[in-house]
Amino acid sequence: MTSINQRQELQNQIWKIANEVRGSVDGWDFKQFVLGTLFYRFISENFTSYIEGGDDSVNYPELPDSVITPEIKEDAIKTKGYFIYPSQLFVNVAKNANTNPDLNTDLKAIFSAIESSASGYPSEQDIKGLFADFDTTSSRLGNTVENKNSRLAAVLKGVAGLKFGNFEDNEIDLFGDAYEFLISNYAANAGKSGGEFFTPQHVSKLIAQLAMHKQEKVNKIYDPAVGSGSLLLQAKKHFDNHIIEEGFFGQEINHTTYNLARMNMFLH
Repeated sequence: MTSINQRQELQNQIWKIANEVRGSVDGWDFKQFVLGTLFYRFISENFTSYIEGGDDSVNYPELPDSVITPEIKEDAIKTKGYFIYPSQLFVNVAKNANTNPDLNTDLKAIFSAIESSASGYPSEQDIKGLFADFDTTSSRLGNTVENKNSRLAAVLKGVAGLKFGNFEDNEIDLFGDAYEFLISNYAANAGKSGGEFFTPQHVSKLIAQLAMHKQEKVNKIYDPAVGSGSLLLQAKKHFDNHIIEEGFFGQEINHTTYNLARMNMFLH
């Protein structure tokens, strides 16, 4: 799927989700729920791929949680930086979302468990707070548990419908594109866009190419207004053969886009 097709698929699916919860959730809040659900899906799939290791005989989502030994969990956290039990995976939660009377509190517990799994490990600060904006018990989702669950189920099902394959293989900055579309279509209408502007990905790619032109190695790559991390992603994607001695750095004043950059870096 080309980048144009992927971007259109993403926007169409977000629009479909919006129609499901139209008039129920403020545009600014809707943005947080979609972005949080996207991250939940792809961090689940990323972890599943790691556990299965390309072995077609292993179907991690189908395994009972009881088969996970302390050794398996510790090894996974040391490698991936976090742990997700089979029952906590996005695919399993989304599958039963429409009939789960405890969906909102189950999601809250799952997000807390994913973050706390890194407690005491070097990755603790990397994952801490990544689900902070995704408050599944918020009154903004509705006044009753039934209302909250209905809207959460609609978002989960909508994100589950995205056919993007492996996150790492996407041609687009999925989080950045989703954020830009949500801001321009929902938050801007609510007067909350904050005057944000986005660097087109082909421009990010060109900047990365110019910065690395005729260089075999660089000290570090730094973006002073990192946004969702698009420039850093382009640098990593197109220059894996170069030696980047001290890694990737960025700063961002907007807390939401700062978290998007963290999500992108975490999944790549």
